[in-house]
Amino acid sequence: MDYEYKRQMSEERERVEDMFEYEGCKIGRGTYGHVYKARIKSKTGEKGPSEKNQYALKLIEGTGISMSACREIALLRELRHPNVISLQKVFLSHADRKVWLLFDYAEHDLWHIIKYHRSYKAQKKPCPVARTTIKSLLYQILDGIHYLHSNWILHRDLKPANILVMGEGPERGRVKIADMGFARLFNNPLKPLADLDPVVVTFWYRSPELLLGARHYTKAIDIWAIGCIFAELLTSEPIFHCRQEDIKTSNPYHREQLDRIFQVMGFPQEKDWEDIKRMPEHPTLMKDFKKSSYHGLQLSSYMEKYKVHPDSKAFQLLGKLLVMDPNKRMTAEQALHDAYFKEEPQPLADAFGPDPIPYPKREFINEEDNDTKSNKTAGSKQDTSGNSDHPPNKRMRTSGGNHGKAHASFAYQVSNNHHQQSHNNHQSNRSSSSQRQTNSFNSPGNSQFLPQPQRRF
Repeated sequence: MDYEYKRQMSEERERVEDMFEYEGCKIGRGTYGHVYKARIKSKTGEKGPSEKNQYALKLIEGTGISMSACREIALLRELRHPNVISLQKVFLSHADRKVWLLFDYAEHDLWHIIKYHRSYKAQKKPCPVARTTIKSLLYQILDGIHYLHSNWILHRDLKPANILVMGEGPERGRVKIADMGFARLFNNPLKPLADLDPVVVTFWYRSPELLLGARHYTKAIDIWAIGCIFAELLTSEPIFHCRQEDIKTSNPYHREQLDRIFQVMGFPQEKDWEDIKRMPEHPTLMKDFKKSSYHGLQLSSYMEKYKVHPDSKAFQLLGKLLVMDPNKRMTAEQALHDAYFKEEPQPLADAFGPDPIPYPKREFINEEDNDTKSNKTAGSKQDTSGNSDHPPNKRMRTSGGNHGKAHASFAYQVSNNHHQQSHNNHQSNRSSSSQRQTNSFNSPGNSQFLPQPQRRF
């Protein structure tokens, strides 16, 4: 290519630093790179920045672009759904070979929301997530995943940190499913998905078939993860919290994680999961575990400790999401039509409802600080101190020989400052507000590229 032409194109290319203000506004950091809260630079005579021009600016670590980042970009450029994060633009810096991704900015995520409520629980001041908020969040997660599954896309890394929620603005209280770096098309894979990525989904949200080495897995793995998230919203605790893990292993089998699942669910019976005998790690399972050790254990006993009773619609839906046999696990579409969503309170488009948002805004990270609060899952071993704030990361994946770079979650892993005052305001506002928001979901998908599944509302 002609040098002069390359120089001219480089000069004409839009540059991140010319368009956005982001210095000192880092909100996330990890092996994937850095995430900044960015604002469009004001032009002469214009008013200052507003809520409408806030974005999340993601700088990919290293030079060039990884295969997982390529896959994330390719998918997000085609996806159009109100509950899937929107990739606004990709910037390529010719001078330093950096790649920047511009996303919608979300002020909150489920990890911080659940942590907020867990902090009050630890202080003996229980403050559970509001029933309407739980139902609204779950409905929107299922709606977004139904859209992905309808277009033959597995997310493969659903967890609270990857479920963003919009703050004040036109999309207040709307869920945005983020981090598509591990997403895959599953309609016609050239190889079994397990051959391409032997370890997927963060451990606490990993389904039994994955832990038992299934080479061919389906969209049911996302449904199990959603069940885990639902249970966490109901209890403010990760349901399958496991302390021990070596994230360096490429072996999907994990004894401690399976033990934790069996402690809650009981040992799977062959009559309930006939194909368990065909799982690659079934011989290891039978060698490591005694069925009698888990006699009498079941999900209902665990959830009753958190006052979620077996006869409730919430528990009945949870039980259909957390089914051991992936072939019997319900689909996202079936879940959207479950009786849980038909009883009062109805799910809302604004998951926060009519009350003020009680959750603190994201804090900025010091550029010079190596504080691990920005990425609590760094390291090779899971913390065994009893801290259940964050699940351990899945093993960093390299794609295709030497040219693939490791990719980690595009979750805004930032420190969270809990304010008692915001909690008190939240409680007083809830008690004084007698008028309940009744708007239902009115967010038609306007995909220009992919078929849009039918929406219930």
